[in-house]
Amino acid sequence: MDTKVQNKKSKYKIIIFITIPALILIGFLSSSLLKKKSLNVDQSRIAIREVKNGKFDDIVILNGKIEPLNSVLINVVEGGAVQEVFVEDGSMVRAGEPLMRIYNPNTELSYLQQETAIIEQINNLKNLKISLTNQELELEKEMILIQHDYIDSEQQYNLDKNLYTSEIIPEKDYNKSKENFSYQSKRKEVIQTSVKKEKQARSTQINSINEALTKMERNLEILRSNKQNFIVLASSTGRISSFDPSLGQHINAGESVGKIDIMDGYKLTAKVDEYYISRLQPAHSGTIEFEGTTYDVMISKILPEVKDGQFQVDLVFKNKFPENLKMGMSFSIKLFLSESTESLLIPKGAFYQETAGKWIFVLDGDKKAMRRNIKIGRENPIYYEIIEGLKIGDRIITSSYQDYKNVEVLNLN
Repeated sequence: MDTKVQNKKSKYKIIIFITIPALILIGFLSSSLLKKKSLNVDQSRIAIREVKNGKFDDIVILNGKIEPLNSVLINVVEGGAVQEVFVEDGSMVRAGEPLMRIYNPNTELSYLQQETAIIEQINNLKNLKISLTNQELELEKEMILIQHDYIDSEQQYNLDKNLYTSEIIPEKDYNKSKENFSYQSKRKEVIQTSVKKEKQARSTQINSINEALTKMERNLEILRSNKQNFIVLASSTGRISSFDPSLGQHINAGESVGKIDIMDGYKLTAKVDEYYISRLQPAHSGTIEFEGTTYDVMISKILPEVKDGQFQVDLVFKNKFPENLKMGMSFSIKLFLSESTESLLIPKGAFYQETAGKWIFVLDGDKKAMRRNIKIGRENPIYYEIIEGLKIGDRIITSSYQDYKNVEVLNLN
């Protein structure tokens, strides 16, 4: 009996020996899982700012560049190699002034062949018109002769009729005169009808020839004017820009080789972050500073195409533009998106790059910062507008979170 009691006690000891370490391990694991991930941070390496209520200016700062208000592209009508360049980039030109000459032997030969063919057709039509006119003159001569024969026969008939009535000539002579008069009358009638129809036909032919000649002469003028397209002319008066053709350079038909800046005013062009594409509208106003004076500007055009995360806007001066402006000058533009309001504000900082404005570290006392979800509204170059998640007086960390992305608690040393 004594031996059995000892065995039973040994079993209890084994169970206790296994259970206690297991409970300790489970407690340790539970504590580890429930414990928030923390990181020790040197307080001197972070930026701490305070949440405050203040005036929020709904503005965006843009970097604008001065450009001419209106420009005209310089396009090459006939492709070919650059043979001569008459002006330099930046020169002032007048409308119609030659800028450069293009050389294309194949096109020039084609123009020459077309011109020769058109001139040959014009000459053939003119010769045909002359021939028709001469034929008409021959008909007129024939009609005069027929009319003359008719009059002679009529006069002879009237004379013989009187003589026959007076019994001076025999009936045979009278009948002969009568038959001749009848023949000449019918002849005149038939030929007059024929000549009338021929005149109408020739008139139609001549009208068609005249129309064809007009079209061919117009085509010849167009062809000869097209030959002038080898000389590229200034379409407007202004300053040449982006114009740098090289001798021998091949340029395709329709290709742009520069532009002419029409010096009738100025505008500003600026690139804007795509974040603002839904907020900007034409007529949004702004200001620039130049030589101590403020000038009002407004958006005149929005180009909605987004490239590399940005889109372009054009702005014009509202009332007057500064004197002594030069193309390419840069200005800082303060663009107003809406009226100023009282809002909860936090300063901008590098934290936004990792958080996208969805969370931030908020100090809990002086030695600890806790991760907290927030919601950001509008922004300007200085502040973010806080919609929810923070209150006045909260202290936040605004420096970079590059090393804290997966941390929930910061221990500040």
